[in-house]
Amino acid sequence: MPLTRRQLLGSGAAVAAVAALGGWTLWSGRGQSPLLLSARNDAAGKHYAVGYFLDGQRAFATPVAERCHDICRHPLLPLALFVGRRPSRESYLVDLRDGTLLQTLRSQPDRHFYGHGVFHHRGQWLYTTENDTAEPGRGVLGRYRLENGKQLIHDGEVSTHGVGPHQLAWLPDGESLVIGNGGIRTEGGSREEMNLDAMAPSLVIMDRHGERLSKETLPQQQNSIRHLAVASDGTVITGQQYHGPAWDSVPLLAIKRPGQPYQPFPVSNRQLAMMKQYTASIAIHSEKRLVAMTAPRGNRFFIWDLDSAATVVDVPMADCAGVGAVPEGFAVTSGQGKCRFFKCQAGGTDSEWLDLPAAWWDNHMVIG
Repeated sequence: MPLTRRQLLGSGAAVAAVAALGGWTLWSGRGQSPLLLSARNDAAGKHYAVGYFLDGQRAFATPVAERCHDICRHPLLPLALFVGRRPSRESYLVDLRDGTLLQTLRSQPDRHFYGHGVFHHRGQWLYTTENDTAEPGRGVLGRYRLENGKQLIHDGEVSTHGVGPHQLAWLPDGESLVIGNGGIRTEGGSREEMNLDAMAPSLVIMDRHGERLSKETLPQQQNSIRHLAVASDGTVITGQQYHGPAWDSVPLLAIKRPGQPYQPFPVSNRQLAMMKQYTASIAIHSEKRLVAMTAPRGNRFFIWDLDSAATVVDVPMADCAGVGAVPEGFAVTSGQGKCRFFKCQAGGTDSEWLDLPAAWWDNHMVIG
């Protein structure tokens, strides 16, 4: 039965946007091959928002002015926002069907992007982590309204209840956000860290309207909480980047299970040493109960059992960058080498090199 006007209005602007884009609903790319979305440079240092199918076929490579970091995939439409890497003042809304650049989204005055964002599950709202450069380090969550499926309009902001917010993700209720506040103050237009002796990293859970529900920390003040992933049961895994002495051994992976305190995820001291105090991308495969992490400075890729913390994969991989969960396991990109696929089965894990361009991939990847 066709939707009435009242029903269309009740389901939000995203439904109207679906119609505006020709009826594309729950678009999932081509056939059964996952679409990998990432930011990538070329040998000349030019920046691109790219989409490649897992079998190696290129969907698009859209030139953009500034280097991007993470990607916000729209839940209903063939759209994604490629978010500018800190301290970028631009992000790029791209049509995933052909790579058309629909909009260059510019930050508000005295704001810059921190590289991450998410669309609300109804599709009408986008939220991005940003820096208030008038009060350096004060984290804000920028709110943007999607109009006609082609344009994002700034519509306010709320505090992230911390300093230097980085990655954010939805909890299973679809209305609450978990945010990694890195704790590092930076000035506008700069990546210089201004407060390493007075860092204040925190893991915050808040509703999308700004009300703080919880705020937790790790014992080490200089252990910056950066990237995270959320399982379907609400388990949160975070990856840290440590800014203290090189000889310190600190937890670079932490976990918050529903109803439990935020605490280190148990990995071996040998694995911590190989990470070289730096983690990049985190992905959770909820169906297989696995968590994957890249450690590019240590040239190491890991997969652990989410429940037992048993090591599933611990292998060298040159400058491993973005990781994303695909139906049979994980796909991993590289900043300096080849991309790789890890097929995780009950009897063990196999891997193969992917027929994707080698090198120059950024630290995040989203499966479209």
